Amino acid sequence: VTNDVLTALRQDKDIQSGNRKRAMQLIEDKVAPHFNFQRMTALAVGRSWRDASPNQQSALVEEFRTLLVRTYAKAMTAYRDQAVEFPPARSQPGDAEVTVRSHVKQPGGRPVTLDYSLAKADGAWKVHDVSIENISLVANYREAFAAAVRTGGIDGLIQVLQAKNRVLDEIGAGGGAVVAQVAAR
Repeated sequence: VTNDVLTALRQDKDIQSGNRKRAMQLIEDKVAPHFNFQRMTALAVGRSWRDASPNQQSALVEEFRTLLVRTYAKAMTAYRDQAVEFPPARSQPGDAEVTVRSHVKQPGGRPVTLDYSLAKADGAWKVHDVSIENISLVANYREAFAAAVRTGGIDGLIQVLQAKNRVLDEIGAGGGAVVAQVAAR
């Protein structure tokens, strides 16, 4: 999947010029089907997930998925000839969970470690966490989500995610400072 996405990025001049909508479509088509957004959301919400109603859980998954797709799309528009290497896997044939390690080589910079945690469910491998330089995306969000739940409950967390998604919609590809302000709330 990574190689398919990299090939598409190299060939798509719209994405290279910063077209976030085009990048989001590429993510929806090629990347999202390989992610378990429900498990990612449950892990990020933590203990409060069990307290959420099915409607709240559904809203949390939808908003978190939207946030991740938009954030990933922004990163994809910044892609500039990076290469990805995959060291040999350290898994056994019967494993139900694995970590796929990779190194993103950047021209003129040191490689960045990017690891994908996957679990097998219903016969397919799905990503449920991504770690960049050993920092877990899920764990990183868990702290912010817990603070939002303490302040406003599950509905408050849903509102925070909706607000972040609205800001990302409004600022497009060029509003990193605004995103940082919203993320700090």
